Amino acid sequence: MTMCGLDPENRLPVRKYSLGMRQRLGLAQAMMENPAVLILDEPMNGLDINGIREIRELLLKLKDEGRLIILASHNADDIRILCEVIIKMDKGEIVEVQRGNT
Repeated sequence: MTMCGLDPENRLPVRKYSLGMRQRLGLAQAMMENPAVLILDEPMNGLDINGIREIRELLLKLKDEGRLIILASHNADDIRILCEVIIKMDKGEIVEVQRGNT
């Protein structure tokens, strides 16, 4: 939880969490078992500018550690900053594959 910017001592019920806090909690849950592959759908949704920066830094750190991250995003900055391979899809079909940030 700490890696995702949440305080594990916070006893606030999840229903009281903001959208950004819920997003961070979801990321913490996804990382909890240290999976070999991390699949994320719009992980920056609901985060403020600082939260986006923190989560991007975390994902880049995980990437540098050799973790495979599959990221779905409509945000061009997220894709440009985080992705090595970019697969564009339209109606469930792959329409383009390109190299991204290496």
